[in-house]
Amino acid sequence: MEGPKIRGTLLFSGGTNWDLIGRKDLPKTAKGAKGRNLWGPHQLGNMEGIQLRTVVSGNAACHSVVITTEGKAMSWGRNDKGQLGHGHANRVDLPQYLDTLSNISVVDAACGRNHTLILTDRGEVYAFGDNKMGQLGVGNQQQAVLFPTKIQRKGPPIVKIACGAEFSMIVDIKGNLYSFGSPEFGQLAHNTDGKYFVSSNKMAFHCETTPRQVALFIEKDKDNRIQPATDVFINDVACGNNHCVALDNKKRVYTWGFGGYGRLGHAEPKDEMVPRLVKFFDGPKRGACRVFAGSTYTLAVSELGALFFWGQTNMAGEATMYPKPVQDLSGWMIRSVGCSNKSIVIAADESIVSWGPSPTYGELGYGDNKPKSSTRAEEVKTLAKIYVHAVSCGYGHTLFLARDDTEEDKANIEKLCTFKP
Repeated sequence: MEGPKIRGTLLFSGGTNWDLIGRKDLPKTAKGAKGRNLWGPHQLGNMEGIQLRTVVSGNAACHSVVITTEGKAMSWGRNDKGQLGHGHANRVDLPQYLDTLSNISVVDAACGRNHTLILTDRGEVYAFGDNKMGQLGVGNQQQAVLFPTKIQRKGPPIVKIACGAEFSMIVDIKGNLYSFGSPEFGQLAHNTDGKYFVSSNKMAFHCETTPRQVALFIEKDKDNRIQPATDVFINDVACGNNHCVALDNKKRVYTWGFGGYGRLGHAEPKDEMVPRLVKFFDGPKRGACRVFAGSTYTLAVSELGALFFWGQTNMAGEATMYPKPVQDLSGWMIRSVGCSNKSIVIAADESIVSWGPSPTYGELGYGDNKPKSSTRAEEVKTLAKIYVHAVSCGYGHTLFLARDDTEEDKANIEKLCTFKP
């Protein structure tokens, strides 16, 4: 296993008040939380000269992980539950190396609401952070794990990892899908929402504390007859807060979990307890090549290169109950997609395009004194002269991996302000 071959400099846009983003009140542990919203892309104070190949956050996450070209992981942001893996629970304002993983080559990471998974070049997975639902896969539900801990499993090497808000998904080299954490809404794909009554009026969940293989994929015909989908080899998986989307090697798309607002794309808002084929992407030249998930919505790029959206980003607007093409991006070559809580940021052709409803924290990257939200895809002019290899979004922030190969690239990056908290 190796990481991507791209390399570049980290740029950051969005909210930096890690204790408050996405919360109504400050937690008791946060002392005088501060941090402003950066409305346009910034360099980060301590990252000069550090070349990265991967940038990662998650649509429910207020923390981030970046991976250097040498395979070293760095993390920063909210840390109430130890999701940064530094062995403490204090927030960290600029990227810091994960010292405990210094002799391990890291190829990928995934961020849940308060937990993190790290994938190594040997196909092993380390986890840290919030574990009260078993989402770290370490075999228990101890409240928080502050240091990177290897998940409990034996089997083929892992090649893909993803995190929902309080659950996790991993894929092995043989195309098998495994899940662990909170089973709510059927998001673990084991044909149950895991609820049971502790007493006459108290509910609880049977959580999966170690990776459990997803055994069944289904399709439904027009009369709601269920048949198993056969020969499923999973290539990719992405998670929203409480739903998932997966892609197999026949370009078929499956979704499951919470069905509200049409985010599963089956034209009905029903929860699905096992992965169900999205009929829209089934058939010759109709398949998908990449899938992405935001908090309450889902995206896919078709094999012909078109971007499709379903679910809802703007709670004041309509829900899209089945995959619809994003007309604004028709004909664009889509390179990378970031899904924040409600905003979408896309690297396509030579540009960055973003949109999302208010309130935002600056994740759209439009710059100071510019609109704070947009209902349609808008070009991010602040990055007009900067080529971005990849994007990733947290709850209210965006990470850009900017090309810095030539002197011209470097000069354009240098024109951006540097954020020093």
